Amino acid sequence: MSLLDAENVTRFYGDVEPCGRCVERTGAEHGRNRCPECGMVVGCADVTLSVESGEVLGIVGESGSGKSSLAEMLALDLAATDGTVAFDAYDGNFLDANYEERVDLQNEHVGMVHQHVGDGLNLEFTGGGNVAEALLAAGWRHFEDVRTRVRDLFEETEVPADRMDDPTSTYSGGMQRRVQIAKAIANDPELVILDEPTTGLDVSVQARVLDMFRRIQREQDVATIVVSHDLGVIRLLADRTVVMRHGRVVETGLTDRVMEDPRHEYTQTLINSVI
Repeated sequence: MSLLDAENVTRFYGDVEPCGRCVERTGAEHGRNRCPECGMVVGCADVTLSVESGEVLGIVGESGSGKSSLAEMLALDLAATDGTVAFDAYDGNFLDANYEERVDLQNEHVGMVHQHVGDGLNLEFTGGGNVAEALLAAGWRHFEDVRTRVRDLFEETEVPADRMDDPTSTYSGGMQRRVQIAKAIANDPELVILDEPTTGLDVSVQARVLDMFRRIQREQDVATIVVSHDLGVIRLLADRTVVMRHGRVVETGLTDRVMEDPRHEYTQTLINSVI
């Protein structure tokens, strides 16, 4: 079994009663993700994928493709409407984990780097305090051990250790993103999920953040899901790539193959748009 195997993962949005035909009336072939009969929005549907230990899986698609909804479900931040996920560190359907189990899984087994920094960090805390929070939640108790671990993580993610006790709000955008990564890897999780890791960063800062994460990923051999609309990010980091449109997977394969010989018309359009 892979580290993570997801089957038919689905998420609906809306206050209406689903008509029962929402999935078949939406998707890439229909060019929409809102059901024309009942108005239900199908964020994603019938998504099946796997992630091997140490692998980097890229998920790419335009805004509204469902990639962030999928990432949030796999990070246990968002409840799924349907589907099953087998995860190596959990016995049963990962998506059905109760609150306490979710907290334990998020603290120790699944790290998340959010698209919006305010979702992943408390900007009123110090940078070191944000990372220490993850350690304390996983059972670390000795002050000096926590400080040493935080300092090591800052050095590993190229955040100046002498800024540990400064408010996170005083950090640059690139430093805040690196602190999120430090927090995500603090407890040596089996899986890290990056949701739009370069959003809002200058091009030069993007390159430094991505190079830093690629180095850490290779050194630690941690499985990673990278969600991005930026094909350059996916090309740099991902071993395999999943392409999504209107909540559906339309193509999947080795990244080099998908980029050089795209099979689906939408993938071809995506790639041609940046050439």
